[in-house]
Amino acid sequence: MDIFEYARQKNTKKDSPLAARMRPKTLDEFVGQRHIIGKDKLLYRAILADQLSSLVFYGPPGTGKTTLAKIIAETTSAHFRQINAVVAGKKEIVAVIEEAKMNQGMTGRKTILFIDEIHRFNKAQQDALLPAVEEGTVILIGATTENPYFEVNSALVSRSRIFHLKPLEKEDIKNLLYRCIEDTERGLGTYKVDLHETAADFLADVSNGDARAALNALELGVLTTERNTEGKIEITLAVAEECIQKRAIQYDKTGDYHYDTISAFIKSMRGSDPDAAIYYLARMLEAGEDPRFIARRIVIAASEDVGNADPQALQVALAAAQAVDFIGMPEGRIILAQAVSYVATAPKSNRACISIDAALQDVREVRIQGVPTHLRDAHYGGARKLGHGQGYLYPHDYPGHYISQQYLPDELIDRVYYEPTDQGYESKIQELQKKRIKKDKNT
Repeated sequence: MDIFEYARQKNTKKDSPLAARMRPKTLDEFVGQRHIIGKDKLLYRAILADQLSSLVFYGPPGTGKTTLAKIIAETTSAHFRQINAVVAGKKEIVAVIEEAKMNQGMTGRKTILFIDEIHRFNKAQQDALLPAVEEGTVILIGATTENPYFEVNSALVSRSRIFHLKPLEKEDIKNLLYRCIEDTERGLGTYKVDLHETAADFLADVSNGDARAALNALELGVLTTERNTEGKIEITLAVAEECIQKRAIQYDKTGDYHYDTISAFIKSMRGSDPDAAIYYLARMLEAGEDPRFIARRIVIAASEDVGNADPQALQVALAAAQAVDFIGMPEGRIILAQAVSYVATAPKSNRACISIDAALQDVREVRIQGVPTHLRDAHYGGARKLGHGQGYLYPHDYPGHYISQQYLPDELIDRVYYEPTDQGYESKIQELQKKRIKKDKNT
């Protein structure tokens, strides 16, 4: 390293954002993730003992994935290399592997390769890693915000231990904020900051478990706020609110938060909780989700979960889907909220959904000879000579427009697919079905 590169790195370190400067250097400084890094946990012991196997750290931004990798770099005796999948390619991977082989042959030292945002690598790039991981040439540590079971080569996943990092607790983030204003070496201790508790609570809350977001907001407040008469920089609730204009929503339209949020949205409608359903609707809209996608999910719920308990729900959902497509946003939010609240509060029945799934299973598994002869079409040439349609009873010729006769194939004669519940309008269907069954028994 020449003198200019040394100076560049020194200045970069000094001028880097607060979140980068305050990155913990030891396990004792690490905050949160006690479920994987507590002193009685495997990962904690493995890091201290320098006995690591390949790992994948998976979780939302600001939860400590890169920090854990940096701590490992400080504590391991192995050669440590880091690349970022956003800018690196197969060439860089091959170079690291060749270097690892040379180090292993000359010194016997292992190489730990940390790949940030490993999900950004395509299949070919991930495949290039596999032999080196398989042979133990490198110990892989991957970091990703996406579910590795979906986004990372299954062969790599099977050879790695997955650690799921969760959003930090509010108290953990508050502790980090107060640590920052006291740290005179890496933090803001020299600024004489007076962080109001209401401001700390607000920053910890709105950051939604992302320590980086909270620290960056605190730094912005300190650097842009004038000192008071006592020479201190007061970070009040008002200052904190200016630093984070709105809640940091953790939602990626192609990632886990997308699927988790839509799942919670659907389950809230199914569970008849309009408040929760509307909250998740608002969360998706605020994050920029396609309103047509949301409308389609409402239509599905109206049929799958409400069904014949309130047939009107499907009409409301369909009308909402058409109206949103016609009106657009932001007014479309009102239409979606109306449909969501209707579906959520409607009586529920999934019997129609169950009935078609059961029938499909029989279609796939039960071999039948064909449609009963009396139900077959008698209009095409020669059909009547084959007996098609003979014996068919026309329901409208009988009282109540109903007459008992066989409709199911012989092999399924006793099957019952649709069993109405006593919920909403379906209770009327149930009562009518009972009357028909009773009539059949009396004939």
